[in-house]
Amino acid sequence: MMNLTHSSVVAVTIALAVITAQGKDITHTAAGHPTDGSLKPFLGEPAIDIKQVHKGGRFPNIVVALDGTVLNVWNGVKVRRSEDAGATWGEDILIAKGFMGGGVTVNETNGDILAFVEERHPVAPWAVHRSQDNGKTWAKMEVEVNPDKNGNIPSMHMNEHGITLRHGKHAGRLIRPTRNYAGKNDRSLWPKHYTNAMYSDDNGKTWQTSDPFPAFGTGEATLAELSDGRIYYNSRRHWAPEGVNPLRRWTAWSDDGGHTWKDVSICEILPDGGQNRSYGLMAGLVRLPVSGRDILIFSNIVSPGGRHHGTVWASFDGGKTWPIQRLVDEGAFAYSSITAGRPGTQTEGWIYLNYESGGSKVARFNLAWVLAGKKTGNGKVPEWVK
Repeated sequence: MMNLTHSSVVAVTIALAVITAQGKDITHTAAGHPTDGSLKPFLGEPAIDIKQVHKGGRFPNIVVALDGTVLNVWNGVKVRRSEDAGATWGEDILIAKGFMGGGVTVNETNGDILAFVEERHPVAPWAVHRSQDNGKTWAKMEVEVNPDKNGNIPSMHMNEHGITLRHGKHAGRLIRPTRNYAGKNDRSLWPKHYTNAMYSDDNGKTWQTSDPFPAFGTGEATLAELSDGRIYYNSRRHWAPEGVNPLRRWTAWSDDGGHTWKDVSICEILPDGGQNRSYGLMAGLVRLPVSGRDILIFSNIVSPGGRHHGTVWASFDGGKTWPIQRLVDEGAFAYSSITAGRPGTQTEGWIYLNYESGGSKVARFNLAWVLAGKKTGNGKVPEWVK
């Protein structure tokens, strides 16, 4: 009988993660925890708590490291860590001086966490900073970035966090949403703006840029991998051609690991910011880590005008329908980022929402709390959830 020490188990787990990253599904992270687990931890008694984590500033991302440490990345660019599943938060840690780029990505095959920092408001030079100790320390990482088919190097600001793909021949790929400003963040150029994505198959050393999202005027996107390996893409929009609704979110899909996008459409049930202007609002998106299910949680606002009444929606069919919504905060609520706890860690069963409200607030809640919300009439909550 083989007798493995703890260090040997970790080494074997990491080796298996590397093997799966070469084309088979990733079922466990480099920390040895399953990537997907049971629905049960997200249910039980409805629960929510909200804490002010940063005062002042803007631009949220939130991710969970492989060991279950929750990272609130914010403005500037800095991070606060929670080692007790979001109950308390540590002191500010500087990632790098600069402008928040969003797209913070946890590499599930080796535990690295990548943060993207621009020198100033884009269009601007940017750099990747890496933590190899669950967000405690950070160092600049040398990377190579290849342009999209139009010859454009992507800009970072201010997209939702990235992910590690887990399924099929692209398993192990790092991918994060990105954007193109057409040279400048100016209203006159909005009809030329587009979102896209940037992906790496060598742990972030080299990046390819996807084809443009097939709708112009877009910026600040989200994405999630579904259990069948397809990628669901959901984007803010600043501008739309005449006759096209600019007040709702725009979606598309990828069947090739995030290189191309197809079946673009308006998601009429999901609002894009205050409904008094075609300006949109950065949103949060995450797929809950539940085996064989595609439960998505989306965050934005329900507001006829202004940025308030932050709300979350749940989909149980990978973004086709959104049958339930629940108000999180009726007060100020602007940009948001959302993530889920990891199976096998103390964060399992929690959903984390980092949003702008006089600084950074983090709402921690479970799916049971969302299910007690308001029916939208857009599809039904399936029996297997109850």
